[in-house]
Formats: sequence, C-alpha cells, structure tokens
Amino acid sequence: MSNVTDLGNSQKIVADMKAVVSDAEEIFRETAGVAGDKMLDVRQRISDRLGAAKVRVADAEAAILAKTKAAACATDTCVRDKPWQFVGIAAGVGLLLGILMARR
Repeated sequence: MSNVTDLGNSQKIVADMKAVVSDAEEIFRETAGVAGDKMLDVRQRISDRLGAAKVRVADAEAAILAKTKAAACATDTCVRDKPWQFVGIAAGVGLLLGILMARR
C-alpha cells in the first residue's frame, strides 16, 4: 500500500512541478520586452534552469510510469498465479462492505 501512496505523491509532485515550470515560462514570456544587460543575464539563467527543470520533470514522470507499469505487471502475475485466493479476498471485502453499509 505504501508504494501506491508513494506513486500518488510522486504524481502530485510532477503535476506541481509542471505547473511551476508553466508559470515560470509565462513570466518569462511576459518580461520579454524588458531591456537591460542585467535583465538579459537573468533571463538567460531562468531559461537554462527552466530547461533543466523540464528534463527533470520528464525523467520523474517516466520513472513514475515505469513504477506504475511494474506494479500493474506484478499484480497481474500474482492474480494469475493464485486466482482463487484473490476471488476469496474480493468476496470477503465485498461481504465486509455489505455488512458495514447495511448497518447505516
């Protein structure tokens, strides 16, 4: 269950990072008309950092996708190896949920 939570948190972090990069790019575009040597230097540093951030976000997203696929494959293999155990578990969970819902 921890891996599922970690994947959810990682996906949230990637989504947040994409939003930050997008906002920074928008600010970058909005300040395009501002002149000056210092501003050009700042714009160049921001551009370099945005490029690096995009690469890191893409790498993180790829890693999350790989982990998700690996977890799905492992689950599929486990269910195929012991289908009746999982049918029993699903039936037990369904029964428990039915009892809890009936009490309300």
